[in-house]
Amino acid sequence: MVLADPMVDDDTLLARIANGDRGAFTLLATRHSARALSVAQRVLNNAAEADEVVQEAWVKVWTKAGQWEAGGSARFSTWLHRVVVNLCIDRRRKQGFEALEDAPDVPDPSPAAGTLIARRQMSDTIAAALAELPERQRVAIALCYYEEMSAAEAGRSLDLSVPAVESLLARARRALRGRLTALGITGVGEDEE
Repeated sequence: MVLADPMVDDDTLLARIANGDRGAFTLLATRHSARALSVAQRVLNNAAEADEVVQEAWVKVWTKAGQWEAGGSARFSTWLHRVVVNLCIDRRRKQGFEALEDAPDVPDPSPAAGTLIARRQMSDTIAAALAELPERQRVAIALCYYEEMSAAEAGRSLDLSVPAVESLLARARRALRGRLTALGITGVGEDEE
């Protein structure tokens, strides 16, 4: 049965997926794949590997849908992000780290080349500084700043308390500010602490 109603909640979709409803699976995947992929790309810094991780996460959703507790303490999206983050961490541990210089650049069709070059250089500098952070700090930054999760949502995804997430974020901001200041970039994130 294909579901046409996008207002069906995630818990209902998961119950239908547990009964083999492919339409429910398609709707749930359509609803959450973009954010899951964004999280994976931020953590892995590799679009192809991020895509593989998200596909693996959806296989877990399909096979574990019957175990989902509707109305539980976590939302489905939080659980999915946790699965994606854990798969990313597992993948990085197995394969080691890829040098940032080896990551392909994503072409940008925007016409303002000078502005885009300056933004790209700043983005690359920040990405390099982020890549030097410890893994848990990097994941906390990705979830809270790039995916705009609250500290509570990120904490549930990482299985950490809110104060622990806030501590990771504070240490990460200090470390990033120090690295960027050493490169002559000042004023970054000063209003956040």
